[in-house]
Amino acid sequence: MEQRKHAGRASTRDMGGEVRLPGYVQAEPAMLFTLGMKIARLSIGALSSLAAGALVRTITRSSVAPWIVGLVMLALFVPDHIHIWNKFPVWYHLTFLVTLAPLVALGARLVSGAKVNPG
Repeated sequence: MEQRKHAGRASTRDMGGEVRLPGYVQAEPAMLFTLGMKIARLSIGALSSLAAGALVRTITRSSVAPWIVGLVMLALFVPDHIHIWNKFPVWYHLTFLVTLAPLVALGARLVSGAKVNPG
């Protein structure tokens, strides 16, 4: 398995598959993504953040824990986004970074509203 230079940099292959967009695999090493590819990456990130929040809520019933996890994730991703700042438009970075913690918290809220069948 190849080592990544940046531990926080996500690849769509990290999710157990690849984005099935023409040219994505070729664009990924240099991060020369089309608009559709960028939107797909942001969508995967959003779904991952929601899932993280749901997992946190499943582990702990704390309403603060999802925000803490989201802020820790944000702190881990900021250095990577600073490093790749010139490879993506500002809207891409802001969309990812500004929504990260709120999406984790939302994922937790979605689980807290669901009824769990104990049996």
